[in-house]
Amino acid sequence: MTPSQRGRFKVAVAIVLLILAGVGVWRFALQAPADAGVLVLTGNVDIRQVNLAFNVEGRITTMLVSEGDMVTAGQELARVESNYYTDGLAIARARLDAQKAQVAKLVAGSRPEEVALARANVAEAEASVTYARSVRQRQVELARRDVVSQQALEDAETALEQAQAKREVTRQQLALAVAGPRTEDIAAAKAQLAADQSTLSLIERRVADTVLYAPSAGTILTRVLEPGAIVLPGSAVYALSIDDPVWIRGFVPETALGRVKPGMMVSISTDMPGGRTYRGKVGFVSPTAEFTPRAVETPELRSSLVYRIRLTVEDADDGLRQGMPVTIKLDGPPPGLTPRAG
Repeated sequence: MTPSQRGRFKVAVAIVLLILAGVGVWRFALQAPADAGVLVLTGNVDIRQVNLAFNVEGRITTMLVSEGDMVTAGQELARVESNYYTDGLAIARARLDAQKAQVAKLVAGSRPEEVALARANVAEAEASVTYARSVRQRQVELARRDVVSQQALEDAETALEQAQAKREVTRQQLALAVAGPRTEDIAAAKAQLAADQSTLSLIERRVADTVLYAPSAGTILTRVLEPGAIVLPGSAVYALSIDDPVWIRGFVPETALGRVKPGMMVSISTDMPGGRTYRGKVGFVSPTAEFTPRAVETPELRSSLVYRIRLTVEDADDGLRQGMPVTIKLDGPPPGLTPRAG
């Protein structure tokens, strides 16, 4: 090979090396964003179902919604017969009023008229004792002169003793009237009043529980019973699917776990043609690994470990239905890494 040929060969080799280097740089430039940029995951709109039931027993009188109906939080859904509970409520209120009056009576103590009556009884008893003592004295003098029998004297002494005993009774009654009710009696009456108030509150709650309300907004999935059915506490009446907030459940491969952090913003899309893209936020990343769920596994991933994540959709609408598969894209470079300057 002549020197000129060797020169042209070297130039050709150099050109080929430059071309290969350019192709390599071009491919790296195309692949770098894919490796350090968007992470694509799959998931499903989380299904959250609540079985709604009465907290009391009774016969269902009204069912206001059916399967597929949208309901709002606090909306009335059904009723059971409440006559038994309202009658019990009336009895409880009457007992409470009676006990309130009893407590008020004990706290107020004796009325002035009652004290005055007790004093009058004491005065009457004192007069009776004075009279019985004078009769006995006359009988003693007559007995000394043998004018009356010994039996008459004994009768006079007995009458005096009875008058004195009655006087003592009236004195004690006066003392009780002045002192008023015992503190123990007042405490017992107040305790009974508190028990009656608790009973009334309990029956009021049972009356309120004869109406079934929606705990949150959602869609009625199942209407289990119909009017006329007898239900027991806890028996399911409706199955409610909760719509707000909308959660997405997805799984992150172990190799990409470091790229997902709570609080990250994501974009969510469905397979529906022309469907919109939603904004979401990573709310939960499971601390424990699990095998790929059978519903989404492939033969190549049967033994791969994944971590469950939960996303909250910030701008959800009717386009997201529970159980619907979605595609999740997490934008940006891996946390803690900064893309290298070109």
